[in-house]
Amino acid sequence: MTDAPARASEQDLVDHSKVLSPHLDPSYTADFDGVGSGTAHVNSQSPEDEAESSLRLPGGDMHRDLYHIQAKSKRAKMHQRAATFSHTAEFAPSEADNDEFVPVSEQLAPGGFRRAYLAKQARSVSHIAAPVTRNFISFLELYGNFAGEDLEESDDESAVEDEETTAQPDERRPLLGRRKSSKRTRAQGDASNLKSFFTLLKAFVGTGIMFLPKAFKNGGMLFSSITLLTVAAVTMLCFQLLLQCRARYGGGYGELGQAVGGTRLRSIILSSIMLSQICFVCAGLIFTADNISAFLTAVTPKNNEPLSTNALIGIQVLALIPMSYIRNISKLGPLAILADIFIAMGLVYIYWYDISSISEMHGFHPSVELFNPRDFTLTIGSAIFTFEGIGLILPIQSSMKHPENFNKLLGIVMLIITVIFTSVGVLCYGTFGENVSVEVITNFPQSSKLVNAIQFLYAMAVMVGEPVQLFPAIRILEQKLFGQRSGKKDALTKWKKNAFRTCIVLLTGVIAVIGASNLDKFVALIGSVACVPLVYIYPAYLHLNGVAESNLAKAGDVLMMVVGVVAMVYTASITIVRWSET
Repeated sequence: MTDAPARASEQDLVDHSKVLSPHLDPSYTADFDGVGSGTAHVNSQSPEDEAESSLRLPGGDMHRDLYHIQAKSKRAKMHQRAATFSHTAEFAPSEADNDEFVPVSEQLAPGGFRRAYLAKQARSVSHIAAPVTRNFISFLELYGNFAGEDLEESDDESAVEDEETTAQPDERRPLLGRRKSSKRTRAQGDASNLKSFFTLLKAFVGTGIMFLPKAFKNGGMLFSSITLLTVAAVTMLCFQLLLQCRARYGGGYGELGQAVGGTRLRSIILSSIMLSQICFVCAGLIFTADNISAFLTAVTPKNNEPLSTNALIGIQVLALIPMSYIRNISKLGPLAILADIFIAMGLVYIYWYDISSISEMHGFHPSVELFNPRDFTLTIGSAIFTFEGIGLILPIQSSMKHPENFNKLLGIVMLIITVIFTSVGVLCYGTFGENVSVEVITNFPQSSKLVNAIQFLYAMAVMVGEPVQLFPAIRILEQKLFGQRSGKKDALTKWKKNAFRTCIVLLTGVIAVIGASNLDKFVALIGSVACVPLVYIYPAYLHLNGVAESNLAKAGDVLMMVVGVVAMVYTASITIVRWSET
């Protein structure tokens, strides 16, 4: 019975032979037998064995070992086929393994041998990388291609990488030795459907879900539920419009704008992306500060005055400044893993507490209203804020191995998150009624150590996500000011960029302090001003001028643009009026 190391060695021979075969002349064969005893091929029954000795080729003595490997691999294949009848196929080559090799027709093209080598390296490394860590780092790397744009540094500012530990080698990497990598490549389109499904879920579920209970109070139970369903349906439609434009023109969001409307439209789209990401970070700063303040109030003695919200925002800004200097966003991978664990814990507790409380009360809180005519516009802005995930739609599609399945996955994810968002809003508003807070976690019993822990961990989860959200905004502005210059070899450029990033972080802190007094109105204003154009107006405009051919399609695009502009102006103006009244 053949032991495992020997069978693994046979598999290596088969693998090497697949790479070598297209480069060897089939008219010649090794002058040794499969064992290397030196016996010539004589009295052979098959035409293949009757081929001339490779030693008759020019320089045959130099490359005869290559033909020898091919001959030995044939014996290994025969041994593997025989072993399938008496042993398990643990070491036999699978279809999945064979798919990693470049087809023979492609190997015959210039550079084919190199591509085969890189494919084999990618397969071997994939068994080493930790799948969970790799998944989160891949998600973070999508922010380097946020909205499909190339936001990475032009010259690498990261450390030297060893080829054997790099997850996805490419043709720009040398076959041997170490190198300092040039700019990190975009996603190679190898993500499975399952991985893309969870990546989409992660792209949508964030801080916005925590603001929904107060949004339900502002709009009323019935109106808010209908609003969420409507916003989800319209958002999905606009995603489809953008994907249709991408299918025709390719490229990222800004590149689509340039293809359809020129450089000016590209600048407008990128400016909206930058504004929305800065606003998301500001909302995160306020959310974290409020929850940390509530946590400190609960766990410190009553006679101690906890830090104010503004002071806690300032502390976050000080922590965010050095984190904003990070050029390689994948270094935040471990923090992202913890953040998602904390968010999942918070959601599980919310469901458990709300369902238990509603069961004990035998129904919703008596102060629940179906419609609130005074503040219902705030619900619209908050709902749009919650569903804003358009910046990661295009890079996730590009990262898929089978992008043709993206529309189906997106529809499933939109359905799931709509159910999650609506259920959280209904349960929390039904539990606390008119007493529901903007940060719903502060409504839960502050005397509970479990609540205190979840409150603190959720706040930390939001905080560690702030540099990730800020990264696209910083890179868009840096590319405008500094072009593609990198600070790797120019210390002055590097510290100019660091000073610029410091100013951006300080600006977010100032905006957060201004919005801290009315977080629900601030979130609604972000949804109205920053998110409506990105999700509803620009996709409809791009589709109208770049894809739509029938009059019906053009009329639908115009209607979407008009509704988007009206919704933006009306909800923003009402939000500002309500804010000024407080």
